[in-house]
Amino acid sequence: MFKISTLNKISKKGLNLLDDKYIITEKTEDADGILVRSQDMHSMELGSDLRAIARAGAGVNNIPLEKCAEKGIVVFNTPGANANAVKELVIAGLFLASRNIPKALTWAASLSEDVSKTVEKGKSQFAGSEISGKTLGVVGLGAIGRKVAASAAALGMNVAGYDPYYSGGMDTITICNSIEELLPQCDYITIHVPATDSTKGMFNKELFAIMKDSAVLLNFSRDKLVNDVDLLIALETGALAAYVTDFPNDALVGRDKVILLPHLGASTEEAEENCAVMAVEQMMNYFENGNIINSVNFPKVDMGPLEKGVRLAFFTKDCDDPVVLVQEQLIKCDIKAAKIQGANKGKYGYVLVEADLDTAPSIVFYDSKIIKHVTFK
Repeated sequence: MFKISTLNKISKKGLNLLDDKYIITEKTEDADGILVRSQDMHSMELGSDLRAIARAGAGVNNIPLEKCAEKGIVVFNTPGANANAVKELVIAGLFLASRNIPKALTWAASLSEDVSKTVEKGKSQFAGSEISGKTLGVVGLGAIGRKVAASAAALGMNVAGYDPYYSGGMDTITICNSIEELLPQCDYITIHVPATDSTKGMFNKELFAIMKDSAVLLNFSRDKLVNDVDLLIALETGALAAYVTDFPNDALVGRDKVILLPHLGASTEEAEENCAVMAVEQMMNYFENGNIINSVNFPKVDMGPLEKGVRLAFFTKDCDDPVVLVQEQLIKCDIKAAKIQGANKGKYGYVLVEADLDTAPSIVFYDSKIIKHVTFK
């Protein structure tokens, strides 16, 4: 029986997939698996039985990835599950900025008498512009960026994109070779990259300096991608027209030219259900078959369903060829592999071995590069 703990409200559509091999526990310290959305786990003590964490969403900056990797704890995420929800909010953000909708709404709600006459007299102060014919720059062409690009093009926008890992398949938009090539041509720029050490504060004074003064920046990805100090200076000096974000903070509240939304990107019933289902299915696949799909700290290794025998999983660190290392381990333990797959992701590796055995074998590690072993049967 696997013990599963939930740190946030997880959609019942996902939890209902858990069968009689699983039980929900409130004792996180005893859990085999944790399902989480936004709760910060960096200060949490990770239980000795913990084998997997599944984030019902794409971003994982609330999870201590390195700490988990060192312990052989697989961290899953659900890329693409909330892509449509975020895409729709980004498109809404384009309209909020282009048509001055937030200020217009506030002004209209403040009217108390002779409303029709006042509206006709005062509406010109909120005149905006149409997005059709304007150029949208999409920074990051993953699941969400691609959907935003396609929808913007369907609305009549010219779309250009940049992604250092672009893999093709978007013939209808202009692909730029660098972000410096992309930004100067854009009327609107939308960010869709993960928050990492290398992307933290990537939108700073250097990039603001090469944007159009009339440009609008939209951030529905992560707040840490934008340097707030440089942003506010750009807005105050007229180097940037407006900023639309789904990540309010103390520095941005009450600022002119800033449109704040309360982190609504994935807050739809459909997205929450999609993320929960994907997170639960991936965790179950790992616990029952040893397969790893969409992990952010270990590589993808998928052997399909386990039909007979056992599977042995080996977690490695700083090993150039983890499969060879594990094969040597198996020989020393007199274990014959029917199947073997493995790969590296950064400095961490994962190898899955299927053996025609009735019981889990006894394994004694001989190499410090193997940090953990798990048996699936």
